[in-house]
Amino acid sequence: MLSRLTRLQAVAVCALPVVALLATAALAPLPFSVAQPGMTANVLGENQGTQVITVSGAPTRKTSGQLRMVTIEATGPDAKVTFGDVLGNWFRTDRAVMPRDAVYPSGDTVKEIEKHNAAQMLQSQDAATQAALKYLGLSAGKVKVTLKLADVGGPSAGLLFTLGIIDKLEGDGSGGDLTGGRTVAGTGTIDADGTVGAVGGVALKTQAARRDGASVFLVPKAECTDAKAELPKGLRLVPVTTLKTAMTSLTALRTGKGSIPSC
Repeated sequence: MLSRLTRLQAVAVCALPVVALLATAALAPLPFSVAQPGMTANVLGENQGTQVITVSGAPTRKTSGQLRMVTIEATGPDAKVTFGDVLGNWFRTDRAVMPRDAVYPSGDTVKEIEKHNAAQMLQSQDAATQAALKYLGLSAGKVKVTLKLADVGGPSAGLLFTLGIIDKLEGDGSGGDLTGGRTVAGTGTIDADGTVGAVGGVALKTQAARRDGASVFLVPKAECTDAKAELPKGLRLVPVTTLKTAMTSLTALRTGKGSIPSC
């Protein structure tokens, strides 16, 4: 009896540090961020009381339908994410656990990251304007485009900004809308030549898009697999690589003529 009690005591004594270590690990901050579907905004309308796209120097048209840019919301760069947070969100389809460096790849402080994201947004807006005007054959010297989207940073709205500018100025070229009256959402960077780039977080962005009424989602072709991972019912994925392919697909959707690529 004495020897058995001694063994149990020994096990208990050895177990205490392990339990303490596990408890510490569960509460220790980890280099992850937890993301979820974020806000969306119709670039053809207003966001927080301010018109997203304003054009001067050229006539604009009244639009119907919506072009919705989409976002994800992630825990802040200085937020404490523990093992419990990671475990609790790992298997949720409406959450994603991502390396913090993948969400906030530049800067060590919140201010540095905010400054970087704001700069990326401005570059994206400039590229979107250049791409749209080039597509329409208009001069940037005569047409001025102002883009305002509060509380959103980064370059991922580039494609939707470009489409919004085109819809405001010319629509489908025959008096109609690019959207055909639909709610079209999408994501993707864009450069001045109209090349569409990948952005990340698309599986969450499709959920935000469908939540806010979109039936079509334009996605960078390279991210088709990710976009299909948790695709909501009723949302059609249309892969794009350039502004031209996006415009061609929207025309096919609108008219019912021509092939429409799918993921």
